[in-house]
Formats: sequence, C-alpha cells, structure tokens
Amino acid sequence: MSRTDLIADTFTMIRNAAMARKENVDVPASKMNTAIMDILKKENYIENFKPIEDKKQGLLRIYLKYSNKRSAIRHIQRVSRPGLRKHVQAARVPNVLRGKGLAIITTSQGIMTGKEAKEKRVGGEVIGYIW
Repeated sequence: MSRTDLIADTFTMIRNAAMARKENVDVPASKMNTAIMDILKKENYIENFKPIEDKKQGLLRIYLKYSNKRSAIRHIQRVSRPGLRKHVQAARVPNVLRGKGLAIITTSQGIMTGKEAKEKRVGGEVIGYIW
C-alpha cells in the first residue's frame, strides 16, 4: 500500500491514539516526521519519541502526554496537502487560537513553528495546526 501523504497519516494516527487514550503510538519514520515530533516535544504536546528499527523504513514510537485524563493534543489538523499546497509570506504567518495553538511551517531554513518563522521573518508552506 502506498501512502501519498505521510504527514496526514501520522496526524490521524496521533489523533486516534489520543482519543483512545493510548500511552504510545507507532508511526512511519521520515525526516519530516522526526522534525515535527521534535517541535511537538519542545512545545510540550508529547512526552517523548524514539526511533525504532525494522526491516523497512523504520518507525517512530511517540509517547503521548496527558493531564487529568485529557490529551495535551486537543486538535491536530493537516493544512497543506499534496493536492493543495498552502504557502504564506513572512508577514502572513498564521496565529493559531490567538497564540495558544501552534502552526508548523516548513521554510527554506527548516521546519519551525509559526512564532519562530515570524521572528526570523521567513515564510513557507503551512504543514498543520495543533492545539
């Protein structure tokens, strides 16, 4: 089975595991997924993640974070997709939930949050929103 949008599949796996209150979830590994998980860990949306080797491309085991039986990730949404890319200029980087959420953007300087992109004055493709 081929996957056309690995990031959307990853977001769906995380969303489903959080709704089922799973402790961890395994998603396919890629450089993009690893960079996104670094951001989610840094912003305290997940506890931790670690790569797991298998005979194929590898897996990332993501340890979800909960407080009072509620997931730290309330909503995770893919914005840009293979059929419709969403690019923003540096001045128009989205502000998610008036700063309480997180926009993940891929720029020429790497994958970063919307806040970091505003500080560095770079635009790019909006990967998704998380709150």
